[in-house]
Amino acid sequence: MSYLDHFRLKEQPFRLTPDPDFLYWSKQHARAKAYMESTIWLADGFVVITGEIGSGKTTLLQSFLTELDDDVIYAVVSQTQLSPTQFLQAVLNEFGFKPFNKRKVELLDMLNNFLVEQYSNGKKVVLVIDEAQNLSPKVLEEVRMISGIETHKEKVLRIILAGQPELKETLESEQLKQLVQRVRLRFHLGPLDRREMKEYVDHRLSVAGREDHDLFTEDSIDAARRYTGGVPRLINTLCDTALLCAFAEQRQTITAEDIVTAAEELSW
Repeated sequence: MSYLDHFRLKEQPFRLTPDPDFLYWSKQHARAKAYMESTIWLADGFVVITGEIGSGKTTLLQSFLTELDDDVIYAVVSQTQLSPTQFLQAVLNEFGFKPFNKRKVELLDMLNNFLVEQYSNGKKVVLVIDEAQNLSPKVLEEVRMISGIETHKEKVLRIILAGQPELKETLESEQLKQLVQRVRLRFHLGPLDRREMKEYVDHRLSVAGREDHDLFTEDSIDAARRYTGGVPRLINTLCDTALLCAFAEQRQTITAEDIVTAAEELSW
């Protein structure tokens, strides 16, 4: 099968997918996921994952959530520009409640009773907060408070905070010292290095059905890393555009020239 036939049959080879069988796991991503998984077997699991936009945080979260066992109940809050009361309402809403028009003390009581009930039923409860860099210090203090809900034996809520690098800076503030003391594990997702980027490109092409790893030349990988900095989302966009450029020129391989042309078309 020629490259052009391959291109016609296999659309969007660089589109991200949460299916764990199709994901590329760099050492960083594998470690970050292991940290998230630790929240399940640690009763006081509290993990913070940070990374640049497009580094794969949300994809990691999706993969983690799709693999949870039936004894795990989870809620995901991604709208984070909220007041403390609105935050509690959002959490309870994700757990299936209709918590509106209630006072804060009533919301806390609802959440406390729910968590204790799930614990009694042998369930584990995980709260995932995405885009956590937008949380105000007051809401982060609320997160600290609910992370302390416990039975006479152990804490009953696991928490994962995921956000952009600004979250790291926020957590360093003096007023959040008590929250940081609750955090068991912290990890920052950096960009893919050159070797990982080559593996990532080859992996995405394999998922699309390309067996040979000769479609992108070595100099095209070098050029792509200069433009993308090793950020997966940018790699997807640039490589996908480069494929279209090469297809238009009826070429069988992607060269550095195609990468430059793609970057220009994207106005990078």
